[in-house]
Amino acid sequence: MKTTVGVIFGCSSVEHEVAIISALQAMQSLDKAKYDIFPIYISKEGDWYWGDVLNDIENFKDLNRLLFQCVKIVVSANAADGTVFLYPQGLLNKKPLAVIDVFLPVMHGAYGEDGCLQGFLEMTGIPYTGPSVLSAAVGMDKVVQKALCKMGNVPVLDCFWFYGAQWSDAEEDIIAFIERKFSYPVIVKPANLGSSIGIKIAENREELIDAIEVAAHYSQKVLVEHAIRNLKEVNIAVLGDADQAEVSELEEPVSAEEILTFGEKYLQPDSKTEGMAGLKRKIPAEIPEEMASRIREIALDTFYCMNGQGVWRLDFMIDLDTDQIYLNEVNTIPGSLSFYLWEPKGLSYPHLLDKLIQIALRSKQRKKNMITSFSSNILAQGGFKGKK
Repeated sequence: MKTTVGVIFGCSSVEHEVAIISALQAMQSLDKAKYDIFPIYISKEGDWYWGDVLNDIENFKDLNRLLFQCVKIVVSANAADGTVFLYPQGLLNKKPLAVIDVFLPVMHGAYGEDGCLQGFLEMTGIPYTGPSVLSAAVGMDKVVQKALCKMGNVPVLDCFWFYGAQWSDAEEDIIAFIERKFSYPVIVKPANLGSSIGIKIAENREELIDAIEVAAHYSQKVLVEHAIRNLKEVNIAVLGDADQAEVSELEEPVSAEEILTFGEKYLQPDSKTEGMAGLKRKIPAEIPEEMASRIREIALDTFYCMNGQGVWRLDFMIDLDTDQIYLNEVNTIPGSLSFYLWEPKGLSYPHLLDKLIQIALRSKQRKKNMITSFSSNILAQGGFKGKK
């Protein structure tokens, strides 16, 4: 009997189209002899859809036409139910379109990779791949992520952050503090976005102001760090959970810019259909084995520190002037699920997806073995009398 996999993708995120590419790659790679695939597309407006047309990336070029060919659905939040109904008719006749055995979220950015979707999936009681609620939320918030990493002795750059709402009232004070804390150049980032969106390097005060105003349009929190002049970027993926984890091959992205841009990741001819898999890169990364070994060690430490689950990509920075290694960020649902980093180690994309599903099922079993409630009922015993 086949396992029904609900592949969830899309959502109201600036990384919406990136998630579509990643999801279509995953659906094409799932072993059809093992799995029945049920695509669930969340539109930019937040509506949930299903339809066979969701299996072809060409159909996403005209979203209005695509949605006209789909039907709206609702996923049951009843524990261990796993049913998907037409919306709103199915709520009345109770005839499900499908019964999901495991969810495969392929989401990037807000509402899908930040713990929001994971919270809903926890409520359904159905196993799901990828990060937990907490690790997704921490992974998306670069400020919290850095604080946790420091507690776990993971090397990260020092930073300063503030709320975008403070900018209009305290612009001069914020600039003065940044200039006391860092020398130029600095790098300014939205605190909870990926895909290099909203990131700018500032060489002076004028560029700093511009960079902050850009970042504040994308995120409530703005993060500022010292920008490494002589930089090499190296990425690695980790696959597993709290019980066991393994690392992929290392990659070195090839960029024409000081920082890898959204355009280089997703707007090049290959990357428009291949996502992160189409990015120019060197595999393996051209670094000494001692440095590569250290990055593998830090990657595993970070994964365990953040209660990792599923497949993550961890992005590192190497200061070539000092040979110091810093964790830049984690991606708890990485573009293309980083399948291209596992292929050099002999793990094909279909087998990577098999492993992700096995990890999800193992996590579900682990949760079943935990005590989550007591059989006693304090209300039945008169433990609460209320106000008189």
